Amino acid sequence: MRAVVCTKYGPPEVLQIREVEKPIPKANEILIKVHTSTVTTGDCRIRSFTFARWFWLPGRLLYGLTGPRRKIPGCDFAGEIATVGRNVNKFKVGDQVFGYTKGTSFNSCNAEYKCLHEEGLIAIKPSNMTYEEAAAVPIGGLTALHFLRKGNVKSGVKILIYGASGSVGTFAVQLAKHFGAEVTGVCSSANIEMVKSLGADKVIDYTKKDFTESGDAYDVIFDAVIKTSFSYCKSSLKERGVFLTLDWPFLQALWTSIIGSKKVIIGIAPNRTENLIFLKELIEAGHLRSVIDRTYPIEQIVKAHRHVDQGHKKGNVVMTMTG
Repeated sequence: MRAVVCTKYGPPEVLQIREVEKPIPKANEILIKVHTSTVTTGDCRIRSFTFARWFWLPGRLLYGLTGPRRKIPGCDFAGEIATVGRNVNKFKVGDQVFGYTKGTSFNSCNAEYKCLHEEGLIAIKPSNMTYEEAAAVPIGGLTALHFLRKGNVKSGVKILIYGASGSVGTFAVQLAKHFGAEVTGVCSSANIEMVKSLGADKVIDYTKKDFTESGDAYDVIFDAVIKTSFSYCKSSLKERGVFLTLDWPFLQALWTSIIGSKKVIIGIAPNRTENLIFLKELIEAGHLRSVIDRTYPIEQIVKAHRHVDQGHKKGNVVMTMTG
């Protein structure tokens, strides 16, 4: 089968399309013919090894000294079940599914086939979504759901989402509105109308206005793109305000706890299959949708990574495995 392979850290050009061995499902596994996967910021950070700036040596020991120990990137997918193991009960051949592979490293979804345990983060694909749309849901949707629940976002809560036009941010805006919150999104001028269309009550163009100078205070500030900090945002948090972020150095987190403001740090969100099914139900009820910036065929994986590296994608970048 064809797969994207990364043998060393570096720019997008280190990625290659190679023929690799097709996986064989074990007794409790399913073999998925992957139709679509995604190219995420996380994939690009692992490929270039820019994610471990705070723990360079431990990061190399954990992920691989000269290149990723797991060679095939991609953490979410949508596709069709091609084969099931002899003990599989939850799925059958032909089921259209979508899902997410847990972990902090490459997870081998940028390939034509992927084996997963039937109890993994897999669900039947939303009936009103294409494969492209469904592949864009898991990582962004599950991450947003995890953080909003941690922040107790509900009716009456005033939340600011920094990076509202990204993969996580676009789902966070929609989910926060679904939970009844008053939502302010922060993005560039090019994405203002798109963020408004997702339900944001107010949108701030960060290229023209600094939200910390507006005088507004929020119950929750969610940094969905790792581009701000608690110290920068704290003047805009209410007394018992919550700061949520996808990434944070240990010492900063310690300082945050000392001065008494709650915050949440992610390594891997403890996602469960019921969370994926919850998102599926919201999608089928018309309350949640994917935002797709661009779609690339597998042959253009280098181009896709270049685009994501620029840091200005709207929502998700999807990769198709088949013509």
